[in-house]
Amino acid sequence: MKKNRNNSKPLGRLRHKYKLVLMDAGSYEEKFSFRLTRLGVFSVVGALVILLVFVTLYLVAFTALREYIPGYADVNMPKKVYELQQRADSLEIIFRQQNLYITNLRQVLLGKEVPDNTPPGKNDYVNYDTITMKISAEDSLLRAEYEQQSKYNLNQNQTRTYSYAPADLGNMNFFPPIKGIVTRSFDSKLDHYGVDIVARSNSAIKAVLDGTVIFSDWTLQTGYIIGLQHRNNLISVYKHNSSLLKQEGAYVKAGETISIVGASGELSTGPHLHFELWHNGAPVNPEEFIAF
Repeated sequence: MKKNRNNSKPLGRLRHKYKLVLMDAGSYEEKFSFRLTRLGVFSVVGALVILLVFVTLYLVAFTALREYIPGYADVNMPKKVYELQQRADSLEIIFRQQNLYITNLRQVLLGKEVPDNTPPGKNDYVNYDTITMKISAEDSLLRAEYEQQSKYNLNQNQTRTYSYAPADLGNMNFFPPIKGIVTRSFDSKLDHYGVDIVARSNSAIKAVLDGTVIFSDWTLQTGYIIGLQHRNNLISVYKHNSSLLKQEGAYVKAGETISIVGASGELSTGPHLHFELWHNGAPVNPEEFIAF
């Protein structure tokens, strides 16, 4: 009777042992058995549920699986959007600069004045009348020391002249555009940014390097003009042609015929080629790199 009273209590029922037996259905032979209680089953099931909850929370909080749950977004998405926005702004600035460069180059090739369409900087609207310059004692001492050191400098009255010859162009193998006699050399002081080469009429003019045709048209002063864009920001220009053999956008190889020598344009006095080289927007003396 005492045993039945203990089993009637809730705690006693949870601790009451049961035997789980697995038997062969044909021979009723016992294959596997073990003892268990209700409390043990509840404990194991509860531990499994808690473990499953923690695993789920870990996967949601620290892995990429949370992106597949509706309502969760990638935490790196704002950073990626910001980087893409910065890259798009940079590409837009580069595109504007290249477009301005090509527009100004076209104006130069057409013999027109290049407009001052540079966007204003952030310091263009500073009121300089309100700026006051104050000379400090340290500045006066520095000036006096420099003047004393350079007082007997023998080279201070010498003038220096510079010849623009980029070092990176010296390693390039230029193909002569035409064989002839140079009748007028490069002279930037007289705004003559190329060389004039006299050759026979209907002689073939060839590309000096591999490149892409960026300009192929006729102008009133210089006649038929063709311009090529090469690597290292180098541009070659061929003027006074009698006819052009390549269109804009065409890719040509070094030594490939692109035009025929002529005397087109109001500034031409006879059949010749006016050849120019431009590097990074500055004129270069072609005779320093090409033997005509």
